Amino acid sequence: MTDRDKAMAYWKENLRYLVILLAIWFVVSYGAGIIFKDALNAIKIGGFKLGFWFAQQGSIYVFVVLIFVYVRLMNKLDKKYGYDE
Repeated sequence: MTDRDKAMAYWKENLRYLVILLAIWFVVSYGAGIIFKDALNAIKIGGFKLGFWFAQQGSIYVFVVLIFVYVRLMNKLDKKYGYDE
């Protein structure tokens, strides 16, 4: 595998991770906070409706968790393709 092929495979896999993680964040922030709000409002957490919680805080928490997941995935990807330090 040449360096160019290795770099192309690396970026292809990196973009796949980005698309998947951003899709998860979109579903949680837009879907849970807006589209599925009425269904989620039937459930309460700490006295607040779950749809409201996702719209206000849940999507932020999920985004922070996704950042850590991305860092872990990229560390594995760097090692796989020999770009780690």
